[in-house]
Amino acid sequence: MAVYREDNPGWVEQAIASIIGQTYTEFALIIVIDGEIGASLYETIQSFAESDNRLVLLKNHKNFGLAQSMNHAIEWGFTLSPRYFVRMDADDVATLNRLARQIGYLEHHKNIAILGSSLTEIDENGKKVGARVMPASHLQIVRMLPRRCSMNHPTVTIRYDVFHDGFRYDSSLRNTQDYFLWIELAQNGYLFRNLKDKLLKFRRVNDFYKRRGLGKSFNEFKARMFAMKSLRKYSAWNLGYACGVLVLRLMPAQMVKLAYKLDRLLLEKYVKH
Repeated sequence: MAVYREDNPGWVEQAIASIIGQTYTEFALIIVIDGEIGASLYETIQSFAESDNRLVLLKNHKNFGLAQSMNHAIEWGFTLSPRYFVRMDADDVATLNRLARQIGYLEHHKNIAILGSSLTEIDENGKKVGARVMPASHLQIVRMLPRRCSMNHPTVTIRYDVFHDGFRYDSSLRNTQDYFLWIELAQNGYLFRNLKDKLLKFRRVNDFYKRRGLGKSFNEFKARMFAMKSLRKYSAWNLGYACGVLVLRLMPAQMVKLAYKLDRLLLEKYVKH
């Protein structure tokens, strides 16, 4: 996970504790401190590192963003000769069986390279406010890529073979880096899968709908166009969807919030598992 100056120390503590307490215990938790952070946040992280030697702290001399932070962790990870790379954000909470469930699945399904899961959305107080269920099969995931990022990024576990093959997050992107990576991997024949299990509690705070911003909206549009081109999935439906979502993103936050909730309900009801 990457930690930034604005991260809430209490949420970071919950995130780290949820990994430290996993039923699967053979891991290294790499925390990338992305630029300068406050004393309280640093003390929270340092206290865990001092009590558990599975924690590894990496430091960026300035805030580079998530993509470069993850690439930093990937490169350092090569020193351990790992089999898997597991993502998580610093304000989320993993279920206690997350690692065991995903790694167990990948151990029995050697053809799958990228494995995600469903997630539960929680608010600032940890109360459930929604869910995000993604399509399960590789065919569904790739078919949906021209319209949406069909993997929940904080839930993914990736075989390290992907990185041995030279793939990385695009460090020039400050957002949507995962979306572009999935498209690139799909284009190169890697297989995806999503578990129906909700293995992560994703923090959806009050300003979630406002934080998407114009830059992220245009990057999502570019990703959809990139998916259509790379995966040869040009269609009136896909193009119309991309344009429609871009227009929606530019609307007031309340409209975006209503559309987001409707989208999640439809995914929960109609996505096949």
